[in-house]
Amino acid sequence: MTESMPELKPEPESQPESESVVESVVEAADPSAAMRVEVTEDGPYRVTGGVPLSRQQIVADGEGQSVGWREGERFSAEQAGPEYWLCRCGHSSNKPFCDGTHERIGFDGTEAPTARIGYAEQAVEQDGPEVALTDAQRLCAFARFCDAYGQVWNLVEQPGGGRMTVREAQACPGGRLVAWDPERGEALEPELPPSIGVIGDPQQGVAGPLWVRGGIAVDGVDGRPYEVRNRVALCRCGASRNKPFCDGSHASIGFKDS
Repeated sequence: MTESMPELKPEPESQPESESVVESVVEAADPSAAMRVEVTEDGPYRVTGGVPLSRQQIVADGEGQSVGWREGERFSAEQAGPEYWLCRCGHSSNKPFCDGTHERIGFDGTEAPTARIGYAEQAVEQDGPEVALTDAQRLCAFARFCDAYGQVWNLVEQPGGGRMTVREAQACPGGRLVAWDPERGEALEPELPPSIGVIGDPQQGVAGPLWVRGGIAVDGVDGRPYEVRNRVALCRCGASRNKPFCDGSHASIGFKDS
């Protein structure tokens, strides 16, 4: 595995010719300007713009490997309307919504400096005979799609493994993995509707992060937007060391929705 980016097709003229192709992943989806997620200081996520909210469950096969997604409950307009607040501390009695518990427990929701590092700056590239793969390990949300069928890092190097590499990379909710078409120089991103998924992981017996999809902007406490991407995973267990993004800590602490 090398740390250089693949020699892929240049981005549109509006971008500098020297820009790494990995940076174009943030342009893969057309974000809705009306939809935003705001990180509040030591408090919940404020969601505005009428962002659809639903439960999304990781589906495992008979061997326990993560192989797909299943949509569950879609929250009503009364629950998730033009503005709603999602728990970030992990202790609300009304998950996924905030009930004010963060104030009682003195939640420290300080955003990590590492969360501001752009995808291009932290991603490592791996070339294969059919596709390229980039990997920003810090963004791992422990959904484990990358482990199925011999692991994506092995699949990408195998003739005939390109299709499964793309499938596993696209299923990654945190956007840690991105598959690339090396001839066209394009990120092979899934088309995701602007929405938020409340992840459940029955195979591990835990509740997962918030899956923010379709290029919805996420603003930090200071009002500065994070890098807009097609898919990111926001911590809702309160234990991530890469806040506001998920780092898989929900699995290690046994985070539950109930």
